[in-house]
Amino acid sequence: MVKSRSPTQGTGLLPNENDPIEYERQSAFFFFFFSSFGENIQRCLDYSLGEAIRPTFPRFPGENRVLFSMKSTHPFRKKWGQNFLADPQLLEKIVRVVQPQPSDRVLEIGPGEGSLTELLLPRVGHLAVIEIDPLLVRRLQEREGFRRVRVIHGDVLLLDLADTGLDPPLRVVGNIPYNITTPILFWLLDQRPAWRDAFLMMQKEVAERLTAAVGSKAYGRLSVMLQTVLEVKTEFLIPPDVFYPRPRVESALVRLAPRQDVSLSPAQWQRLEKITAAAFSQRRKMLRNSLKGFGFPRQIQDRIDFTRRPETLTLEEFLLLSDPNLI
Repeated sequence: MVKSRSPTQGTGLLPNENDPIEYERQSAFFFFFFSSFGENIQRCLDYSLGEAIRPTFPRFPGENRVLFSMKSTHPFRKKWGQNFLADPQLLEKIVRVVQPQPSDRVLEIGPGEGSLTELLLPRVGHLAVIEIDPLLVRRLQEREGFRRVRVIHGDVLLLDLADTGLDPPLRVVGNIPYNITTPILFWLLDQRPAWRDAFLMMQKEVAERLTAAVGSKAYGRLSVMLQTVLEVKTEFLIPPDVFYPRPRVESALVRLAPRQDVSLSPAQWQRLEKITAAAFSQRRKMLRNSLKGFGFPRQIQDRIDFTRRPETLTLEEFLLLSDPNLI
């Protein structure tokens, strides 16, 4: 069952989310006022520093048309991490990588105004989207040609995949908010029997952590938890210029799929969560110090050198440490 976030009361200074019409009108005013103000300030700074005024558009074919439509109709909400894909060619590339099939049942996270949704819809059997922004939810519900799309209003972190109305296993696609990327990944991990694969756009730095090799600087708890039970692959990198508003970081499209060769019991999974949290919260400490409260038996201590640091342990060694049969 999905729950929507509690609406905030209108204060007279901020848009009132309780009234969708008034919310849209007030939000548009704030968006245009502050975006124009900010753009003018930036141009003045560029000029004062002796720089040429850099052309903003177009950065890709058709950008003027796409961004004018988006900027003129939607006030972006920073608290929800809204950065919408605005490059039609990149959207087509994502669809080619996903390879949607007529038998697929797909959940899209954060559809925005439905640019990717529009490309997926004619290619899949069933499509549901979850969106937290009430203004965008209404537009998706009213959009012509989207009658087959099930639009869910709410927070994806509160969604049970069994409540999407789609039969498992699902395919998941999403341009997810960067500020909740890690919670979304653990949300997927908790529901991995219900989905077949996931294609997620995320910050490049997070993608590097997901795919990091043992001993590398990026190797950490997220690397271990995901690689233990999932196949993880970075499909391609995405420059910031194809988003609107433009983020300050590079992005990546990452594919996740449950591994078929590994099966962890709930007890082992919970123990692995605790061990990795303890080990990597003090990654400069030796294991004998960071994990001293776990009380490992002699047979594990004989096989693993506890003077090592956590980033040197392989996935197999973490699985050995978390094996409930060896406690």
